[in-house]
Amino acid sequence: SPTDRTTEIGQLISSYLVREKNLEDHTIHLLFSANRWEHVPMMKEKLHQGITVVVDRYAFSGVAFTSAKENFCLDWCKQPDVGLPKPDLILFLQLSPEKAAERGNFGHERYENSSFQEKVLQSFYCLMEDKTLNWKTVDASKSIEDLHREIKSIAEETMQEVQNKPLGELWK
Repeated sequence: SPTDRTTEIGQLISSYLVREKNLEDHTIHLLFSANRWEHVPMMKEKLHQGITVVVDRYAFSGVAFTSAKENFCLDWCKQPDVGLPKPDLILFLQLSPEKAAERGNFGHERYENSSFQEKVLQSFYCLMEDKTLNWKTVDASKSIEDLHREIKSIAEETMQEVQNKPLGELWK
């Protein structure tokens, strides 16, 4: 899950996503960021122990979604996440909105409509222009087996490359 829904902040986000609660757009963006910061001590501890941390979505997802809304700029959206642990690899699983809609459960949570998804995609493309980050795009329409193989190979290659590299800070 993109959000840890077990913390108090996570529960608040969860009730917003399933439309039980309405929250002002700046507020929900900052809550998503706060939910990421809650996990930083644990992430750093694991990384220092040599454990590889895999995150489903991260700051980029939050930034792309909020900046797709009216009256939000990418730069404002990035600010709360400045200084988070910087990922060694960001995998972007590319799937057309049409294909995504064919898959189960589309449209049940907030933000799952195609015109909004299109704006989110544009925001992701802007984020990918940052050459200080290691973005890799993967075709998510492949079979699960092929996708797994490709992701595993990219991940293993990256783990080799960054083995002795110090932990960086995002957008600093």
